[in-house]
Amino acid sequence: MTAAGIWADIRGQEPVVAQLQQAALATVPGHAWLITGPPGSGRSNAARAFAAALNCEEPDPEARGCGRCRSCLTILAGNHPDVTFVETDKTTISIDEARELVTKAQDRPVSARWRVIIVGDADRMTERTTNVLLKAIEEPPPRTLWILCAPSPADVLVTIRSRCCAVGLRVPPAEAVADLLVQRDGIDPVLALSSARAAQSHIGVARRLARDEAARERRDSIVRLPLRLNRVPEAVRAAGALVELASAEAAASNAERDAAEKEELLRTLGAPEQGTLPPAIRSQLKRLEEDQKRRAKRSVTDGLDRALTDLLSFYRDALLLQFSAGQVTEQQLVNTALRPELEEFARQSTPERNLERLETITEMRRRLLGSNAAPLLAIEAMAVSLV
Repeated sequence: MTAAGIWADIRGQEPVVAQLQQAALATVPGHAWLITGPPGSGRSNAARAFAAALNCEEPDPEARGCGRCRSCLTILAGNHPDVTFVETDKTTISIDEARELVTKAQDRPVSARWRVIIVGDADRMTERTTNVLLKAIEEPPPRTLWILCAPSPADVLVTIRSRCCAVGLRVPPAEAVADLLVQRDGIDPVLALSSARAAQSHIGVARRLARDEAARERRDSIVRLPLRLNRVPEAVRAAGALVELASAEAAASNAERDAAEKEELLRTLGAPEQGTLPPAIRSQLKRLEEDQKRRAKRSVTDGLDRALTDLLSFYRDALLLQFSAGQVTEQQLVNTALRPELEEFARQSTPERNLERLETITEMRRRLLGSNAAPLLAIEAMAVSLV
C-alpha cells in the first residue's frame, strides 16, 4: 500500500486529505478533531487514515503515512493497541462507555507516538454523556489525541465543537465513487457509476448495490412505491412493504458480517471443529450473539432511514423535472432508469405537493432516529400522508 493508499477510500475530498496530511507532520497536531460530513462521505475512513499518518513508523517526514509499516497496517485494520475506535450498535453511546474512554485516554501510548481515541458516532451521545468527555477532550494527556465523527457540527454540543479542530467532508462526486468501486472492487464501470448515482454517492451503499443484485432489486422496489400510493389501503400496504424491504436489507447486510465474526471468534478461542463447545467458549459465543442482536435492531432503523432516503430521491427527481420543464440530463437524475415514470408523475402532480412530501419524509427520518416509535405504525402514517 502506498502513502496515497492510506487515503484510498477518501474520494473527492482532496482539500481535507491535504489538511490532515499536513497536521500529521506537525509537532503538535492538535489535541482534538471533529470530522463531519454526510453519511457515506468517509468520516470513519478519514479518521483511521489520520491516525495511521500520525503514528506511521516512516522516519522521513515527507513519507509519513507510508501505508506499509506495521503501525499503518494495524491501525487501518483496527488492531493497533494505541488506537481505540468506538462505534455503537445501540441508539446512543452510554455514560459508562464514555467513562471507559476517559480512562483509556489517560494511558500513555504503548508503542506509537500518539494514543488516538476515535468516536465514530459522536452524534449518538446525549448531552450528559458528552459532558463526561468534555474535560478529557479539553485537557488530554500530552500524547493523547481525540477524533470525533458526526454528520454535521450541529450534531455535537457547542462546548465540544469549540475545543476541536474542524474538518468538513462533502458529498463526493458520483464519478469519484464509481472510480473507487472499479479500482478497489473490480466492478464494471457502467454498473459502478449507476450504483454510485443510486446511492447518492454513499460509498458503502454504492458498493453493496454494485455487488448485490438483490440489494438493487430491493432499492428499485422502494423507489417505485410512490407510483402505487393512490389510495389509503394501498398506502398502508406500501408501508408494510417498505418496512419488510428495510428489514430484509438489514438482515442481508448483517449476515456476512455476523458469520465472519463468529468464525473469527471460534478460531481465536481454538474451538474444536466438531463436537460440543466448552462452557467458556459457549459463554463468549452467546455474548457475541447478543451483541449481534442489538446491532440488528439498530440496523433495521438505519435500513429504514436508508429506504426513506431512497424514497426522497424519487420526489427530488420529480421536482427537478418540474422546475426545469423537463430539460434535465441523465447525470442530474438519481433514478435514471425511472425517467419515463418520473416524467409522468411530474405531469400529474404539483411542485408544492411534492415539496410537502419531501418535508413529510424528512420529518419521519428525524422521528425514527430520535424516538422509540413503532416503525410500522409511523411509516403507515407517513405513507397515508403521501397519497
